[in-house]
Amino acid sequence: MTEKITLSDLNKTLSEMNVQTLEGVKIEGDVEIEIDAGAGGIGPLFAYYFGQEAAKIAMQLINFAKAVGYPVETLLQPVALAQAVAAPPKELAGAAAAVAAAVPAWKVAGAISTAKFAVGTDKTWKTPIQEVTIGATAAEGGSRGSVVKLGGEKAMAFFPDSLMPHAPKITMDVFDMPIGMAKAVKMHYEDVINDPAEWAKKAVNKFGADLVTVHLISTDPLVKDTPANEAVKVVEDVLQAVKVPICIGGSGNPEKDPIVLSKAAEAAQGERVLIASANLNMDWEKIGKACKDNGHVCLSWTQLEINSQKELNRKLMKVVGLPRESIVMDPTTAALAYGLDFAYTNMERIRLGALRGDDELTFPMSSGTTNAWGVREAWMVRSPNKQDSDWGDRMLRGPVWEILTGFTLAMAGVDIFMMMHPLAVAYVHEITQSLMGLIDAKTPDTSSWIKMGV
Repeated sequence: MTEKITLSDLNKTLSEMNVQTLEGVKIEGDVEIEIDAGAGGIGPLFAYYFGQEAAKIAMQLINFAKAVGYPVETLLQPVALAQAVAAPPKELAGAAAAVAAAVPAWKVAGAISTAKFAVGTDKTWKTPIQEVTIGATAAEGGSRGSVVKLGGEKAMAFFPDSLMPHAPKITMDVFDMPIGMAKAVKMHYEDVINDPAEWAKKAVNKFGADLVTVHLISTDPLVKDTPANEAVKVVEDVLQAVKVPICIGGSGNPEKDPIVLSKAAEAAQGERVLIASANLNMDWEKIGKACKDNGHVCLSWTQLEINSQKELNRKLMKVVGLPRESIVMDPTTAALAYGLDFAYTNMERIRLGALRGDDELTFPMSSGTTNAWGVREAWMVRSPNKQDSDWGDRMLRGPVWEILTGFTLAMAGVDIFMMMHPLAVAYVHEITQSLMGLIDAKTPDTSSWIKMGV
């Protein structure tokens, strides 16, 4: 017959029976530990409660050892305890093991009393990220008022003992024709939506964009099929309108983009623009060669797959002959709740691999953070499912979606964000710069936090 008994009950029974010693008695059984983690389930306090229960068990074992006549008081001296645990007499091995259960508590208490918090970079991070410059001033053969530098990191993002040499940058989207946009975004551009040059000016002068990305979406054969020669006039207008560096994107059409981006690269010769983008599903060689021949930076875009990213980077370097300082990666941004965790993990793996010496990955990263506006929660008035709770104000919900998407990927190592909403741009700027210590973080007054609004 199997009977359950607690250690405290066993100790009490032996004491009541006035048992001084036990001879020829062998106690066998299993020890069961019951932990009530509370209504919240097993969470951050689990370790604390487990340690507490372990300490209780240790004390019961010590009391039991005393009840069966083992000289516990002597062995509780640190040196004697260590000796008993290391080489207990054969006949006392069981009791010594019981006393040894108290050792973890002693060790933990000592470790806590001397512990100091410190942050250090991983010793395997021996390779810095390639520094890449976008834009060229008059002295460098261009006409930009300033340039943007990316990369140069020697650790993961925002490590205090290995500061990032350059703060993450934000480029705001400009389109060569009016497009459908969420109301929360469109309201900021309605006065310039038909004039890409004025749109670019507003993004820089009013919203603080570090760069501007010109999307030539009208070139898509399924949209307007604007000829490449005509489309690049928009690029020339934007270059005249602003003095920040620019990026040039196509429509995404795999047949038309290589033609359009090559022509745009020629039109912007000397300005060292970022051409977006080369990918494995189109003529990456033609686009890469246009970047090389005209002195531009090539955006190497892949779709959430680290090996594809390595392959494309390798081809741009080995086949096209593009210099390392002319490549920026875009591993693809999946928005909050739509694969953001996968995008983060992919980018984090890329950055860790680069720091550890994978020379096919040691490039700055770009995030198409505007992808956040493609998810329904960012722009729909309410959920299409009647049983869902209210989603809240979409005029605020959308920017928050873009902010959280951008900030999350900043922690994975993103160097440049492509964004749309002015509020999101302002917050991502503030968050990343405060983490770098470039500005003082704004601390809200929490004295009446119960009544605070968000």
